[in-house]
Amino acid sequence: MRIRPPRHIIWSTNEVDLSDPFQRRWYIRQVLLHGREQDVRQLDKVELAAILDELGLPEPIYQLWKRYLTHAGYYVKR
Repeated sequence: MRIRPPRHIIWSTNEVDLSDPFQRRWYIRQVLLHGREQDVRQLDKVELAAILDELGLPEPIYQLWKRYLTHAGYYVKR
């Protein structure tokens, strides 16, 4: 599935192919780093919890999401 991401999230390309696992993880990372509330709300929290450790987020942002997803019951310690 190809999307045209908002410019405040991704400014280097006009299109992202969410069916490509690499591009999907990259897009999710960009949303967590640059997205607005409505962008973050659209993310699948189960999917996010499953790939959180692979996203290479800055530590404070990683910890914030890990705490939130753990508290919400999505993140299970690996």
